[in-house]
Amino acid sequence: MPTLHIRSVPDELYTQVRTLAQARQRSLSAQVITMLEQALEVEAQQQQQAHLLTSIRRRRFHPPEGAPDSTDLLREDRGR
Repeated sequence: MPTLHIRSVPDELYTQVRTLAQARQRSLSAQVITMLEQALEVEAQQQQQAHLLTSIRRRRFHPPEGAPDSTDLLREDRGR
């Protein structure tokens, strides 16, 4: 299994992660791995959502150039 070394971790961040690891009864390494896994899951979900939104926007209906506005058509119809 590969090893990941991280340098120059801010003291406050290190303390927060260590405190969280203690609260969850995990080692510091296990806590960091758990947090990385969660962050990657969130990133994958965001990418999937972005892809879905792009797909929806691509399929969205756009009226042809010069087509009458639907509000105007409704007003005209109600005026009859």
